[in-house]
Amino acid sequence: MSRTVNCVVLKREAEGLDNPTYPGELGVRIFENVSQEGWDQWLERLVMIINENGLSTADSGNLVLIEKHMLGFFFGEGDYGQVPSGFRSGGGKK
Repeated sequence: MSRTVNCVVLKREAEGLDNPTYPGELGVRIFENVSQEGWDQWLERLVMIINENGLSTADSGNLVLIEKHMLGFFFGEGDYGQVPSGFRSGGGKK
């Protein structure tokens, strides 16, 4: 049976994640408060953040920045979580 959560991204009840997707206390908060659809939206945002900022997930300093974006995106905490500055939707050159 699938579980539901009051998703902080969608601002409504939705199907929860099957398993924690991130380690530690932040992972517990995400598991308890983010739906599968909300997590999928985060993954799309994460791709933008990595590409626009030239980040590597192998660099522990970059992981700290990514966590700041996670806290902003999911929980509105801090100064991160918005679409990366300089991001141009559409991706094509004019």
